[in-house]
Amino acid sequence: MSRPIHFELPVEDQARAAAFYQEAFGWEIQQWEGAPYWLATTGPDAEPGINGALGQKDENFTVPMFVIGVEDLEAAMATAEQAGASILVGKNPIPGVGYSAYFIDPEGNQVGLFEADESAGQ
Repeated sequence: MSRPIHFELPVEDQARAAAFYQEAFGWEIQQWEGAPYWLATTGPDAEPGINGALGQKDENFTVPMFVIGVEDLEAAMATAEQAGASILVGKNPIPGVGYSAYFIDPEGNQVGLFEADESAGQ
């Protein structure tokens, strides 16, 4: 069974958003390798909850979304499409981390998919 493993919040100003979430909830937030993507650690891994990120808001990323971890991204995309989803962003490598993709479910929600693969993008 595939589960949500990550969330993403669209923001216009990552530094401002990071300061807010750090002050309001005590999250640890760090910019990821110079990208407009800031990783958010929301608590200890041993406690319930998920970590996430603050990403640059754009025409395809306007609402908060969660990301589902899958073992086979291409198979998950095909299954989601068969079930009625529309692919928003196809498979993209995250160098040294894995692959991501995004779809819109039949209710209009944007959802991410992630397959871990340290050889991605190499």
